[in-house]
Amino acid sequence: MELRQLRYFVAVFTEGSISRAAASLVMSQPALTRQIRVLERELGTPLFDRVPTGVQATVAGRALHEHARQLLRLADATREVTRSAAPVKEQVEIALPPGIPQDWVLAALTEIRRQVPDAALSFLDASSTEQLRMLSEGRIDIGLVHQNPPSTLHGRLLFEHPFGVAIRPGHALFGRPRCRLRDLDDVRVLAHARAQVPAGHDQMLAAAHGLGVSPNWRFARFTENALACAEAVEADAVLLSRPSANRMLPRWAWSELVEPSVPLTTWAACQPQTRRIVSAVMEVLARC
Repeated sequence: MELRQLRYFVAVFTEGSISRAAASLVMSQPALTRQIRVLERELGTPLFDRVPTGVQATVAGRALHEHARQLLRLADATREVTRSAAPVKEQVEIALPPGIPQDWVLAALTEIRRQVPDAALSFLDASSTEQLRMLSEGRIDIGLVHQNPPSTLHGRLLFEHPFGVAIRPGHALFGRPRCRLRDLDDVRVLAHARAQVPAGHDQMLAAAHGLGVSPNWRFARFTENALACAEAVEADAVLLSRPSANRMLPRWAWSELVEPSVPLTTWAACQPQTRRIVSAVMEVLARC
């Protein structure tokens, strides 16, 4: 077994398609297929099953994936330390959800660098639902999610901040520091699709139902284009956190949602059995 074969395997696992993986690796599809078959023969087990959209890892393939990623990280770190004569750093991949305060992220990054100097961090953006799937597939080390992680994962509550609504300029609710849920009755409100924030989505709809309030809900998947989505459905309010409102809707006025107050929680989640470096980073995040 060679490292290049593991790189080919990880590329196919990540892309879910041999053709897309071959394009990303700048090699032909038949050549990549041959290399995967050679690896399967060496290991004595199939690593992928064919599905309509491409390929899907078998149980053996999913087990190999995390092991392969660790080996490739160490191989990359070995080359780096040889070139720079610096201590080996282990890669830790962290996913960030929409709406997380950037000042908190930067402060956490500073603390991790100070307390866990052998961690090399990389960040990517993904919704809570996407992160939980990537954690189960071993594609990220730590996810920061806006919901209590399932019992199959190790979770730490980091913080919570109030949810609210950004109100369109000129609307009767514009400029209020607080907005009651009943004030949104019959108001056209844009909210994240359930797939992005299932816990918050269900909590908000249940609260409205309990009060007998009927906002004119409009749901969409968005992370950076709240304004375009709001204009498309002619929404007068957008349900989101203050940091997200300040970034995406600077001309709209954000109001804290009260009666009931709906906190947006942020958790750190990782696999129960993980690398020492990941556990160390988790501890720093929990203290930030």
